[in-house]
Amino acid sequence: MQLKILGNPIRLKVFRQLVRLGQDGAPVGVIQAKLDIPLSTLSNHIQKLVVAGLAKQERKGVELICTANFEAMQEMVDYLNKECCIDAC
Repeated sequence: MQLKILGNPIRLKVFRQLVRLGQDGAPVGVIQAKLDIPLSTLSNHIQKLVVAGLAKQERKGVELICTANFEAMQEMVDYLNKECCIDAC
């Protein structure tokens, strides 16, 4: 399911930005400004990343901080590495 979610170009762009922001993440407004995506569109895509387990959101005061779920990302990379070239002749 996670790879399917990342198959959408906008969600992939959002996820890549979250990864670039590191463990501290950033408020939704900062992400929106960096990516120049309408806020409603961004919120929808972040929510799909959260449901898929690829992102996290935490409210800090009035800000909603978004971060990549680095554990889930590592599990996905490990899976792909494990499967790499398994059927090669």
